[in-house]
Amino acid sequence: MPELPEVEVVRAGLAPATTGSLITGVSVFDERALTRHAAGAADFVGRLEGRRFTDAARRGKFLWLPLDADDSALIAHLGMSGQMLLRRPDAAAERHERIRIHLEHPQHGELAVVFADQRTFGSLAVDRLVSDGPSSVPTQVVHIARDPLDPLFDDARFRQTLRSRRSAIKRVLLDQQVISGVGNIYADESLWAARIHPETSASSLSTPAVSRLLAEVRSVLAKALAEGGTSFDAQYVNVNGQAGYFALSLNAYGRGGQPCPRCGGLIRREAFMNRSSHYCPRCQRRR
Repeated sequence: MPELPEVEVVRAGLAPATTGSLITGVSVFDERALTRHAAGAADFVGRLEGRRFTDAARRGKFLWLPLDADDSALIAHLGMSGQMLLRRPDAAAERHERIRIHLEHPQHGELAVVFADQRTFGSLAVDRLVSDGPSSVPTQVVHIARDPLDPLFDDARFRQTLRSRRSAIKRVLLDQQVISGVGNIYADESLWAARIHPETSASSLSTPAVSRLLAEVRSVLAKALAEGGTSFDAQYVNVNGQAGYFALSLNAYGRGGQPCPRCGGLIRREAFMNRSSHYCPRCQRRR
């Protein structure tokens, strides 16, 4: 599933092409792409056509494009394989194309935003924006915590939350109501970098250990963002259809049975919440 770096890459790619654009037409080819928009396709189209996008924002794995005239936004969750692609308005249909939004930008002219999704777990919707501190977020995002790259992320509150959690630290990192945007890949990479075993109780971590972990989470996310995210197949791409290359920088995730780049011990792969954990038992000792 796309995580914070992948979604941020898409948001950053959409921003210059969509901000200020007039929505001239919307085509819904598959209503399964509107599972988050309960009112259906006709309402979705009616609430977009003739409006303008004013910005491009993100929290965790959600991104949204606020609309003019009222407090609402086009919100997107990419699910497992969703793609937001920028195309010429007359471009041929993409494979697995579900929705196409035609735009007219004051500088770039006519273009189209295409939502394609092979597995149909992703969705678009028009949602109401509500106040959340100094910013506004869609109602579907209110429960999502700020991510560690957000300037308003509260480090002290995060440390306090960990002190009350006896769950494994990796479970807490994946809890989007505690810290958002850190999925399985980046949790494994951050814990490896911080030399913390994924099954370590969150409440047992010292303040220096939590600070070290947060620093590594931010470092890993920033590096992944700079490298365009992690792509293992053609499902995750940026708005131009290009894959990220952070997979070449992975130290733990997906390296089960291979030598640890730090100590030479073998990376271990274990089942974890219908997924897998990857760690080095030699330099990520469980205490």
